[in-house]
Amino acid sequence: MRKIDPTLSAVAAAAVAAIATSVLLNHFTPSIGESARSISGDAYAADPAVPRPVWAASATGRVEPKEGEIRISTEVPGRVSDVIATTNDHVQAGDPLVLLDSDDLKPKLEAALSEADVRIRERDEEPATGVAKERQQAEDALFESEQALFKAQNTFDEAVRASKSSGGDANAVTAARDKLTQAQKKVADDRAKLDTVLAKPGLPLPTRLESALTVARTDVAQVQNAIDKTRVRAPSNGTVLNVWAKVGEMAAPSADAPIVLFGDTSSMRVRAEVEERDVTKIRLGQRVVVRADGYPEKDFEGVVTQIAPALGSPRITSRGPRRPNDVEVLEVLISLDGTPPLLTGMRVDAFFRHETSASAEQTR
Repeated sequence: MRKIDPTLSAVAAAAVAAIATSVLLNHFTPSIGESARSISGDAYAADPAVPRPVWAASATGRVEPKEGEIRISTEVPGRVSDVIATTNDHVQAGDPLVLLDSDDLKPKLEAALSEADVRIRERDEEPATGVAKERQQAEDALFESEQALFKAQNTFDEAVRASKSSGGDANAVTAARDKLTQAQKKVADDRAKLDTVLAKPGLPLPTRLESALTVARTDVAQVQNAIDKTRVRAPSNGTVLNVWAKVGEMAAPSADAPIVLFGDTSSMRVRAEVEERDVTKIRLGQRVVVRADGYPEKDFEGVVTQIAPALGSPRITSRGPRRPNDVEVLEVLISLDGTPPLLTGMRVDAFFRHETSASAEQTR
């Protein structure tokens, strides 16, 4: 009998064992694909859904007054003669903040007024009748009320200046403000009366003397307007945030050379910059949580009130290694609730709530 090679015998035995093992596994064990489907369909279905992020989006922003910061410049060039306003002053619309030198305009005003007086006497040498007389009377009344308004404005400016520089009586400012308001109303009423007369049918054209008087009165108004432009006033009720004007310096009518920083701090807002990848997560009326480093343990609430219509370059966050040059942002305005103690210009982080959670909070 031939002797069997032990090596071939071992190889054959190993092959038979491998085949048997494969048959058993195929019969009793599911395939890898079936196992994965079983886990995804059974085990994952029993687990809760993957939690979504706490916030819909986040952004960096800065605090500013509710209508934004207003950088006030002069309307005309001139030398600063007096700085009335100081930082943190609460002022009303029309209050003088800075005065420019207007001494060179005073002789021009006197000359214009004298010329107007001469023209009035010349016009009165030819008496008018009927509707033309009514027009003359309405024009005279309006001119007189305008002169009274100019004087009331100067009196008010002087009262405010005196109260700031030498601790003047606050009652004097209040009284001057009341007279100024009355003078403004008188001008409005007289202008309305003149418009009514000018609308009457059959009104003749102005005579040569009447036209000369109108030109003289226009010269008076132009000089008075030039004087008023040397008074830098508060555009609305608000707070003086900063004053850069100094007595003796030259002021220029340029947006790059403001002399006063102004804003209404009765309420505050945040101007935030949302990155391009998150713009679809922002909605008007969305609730926002605002956090500041100065108040590490306090959250401030707000709501989205305005969304820019287009992307732009960031102005709040500085670009660097972590922010490539091609990053675009969407500017969003957030109105803060109540009167938070945040300061204008403070840098904050804004966290936008998910719309579902924001809606749930509003219904509480």
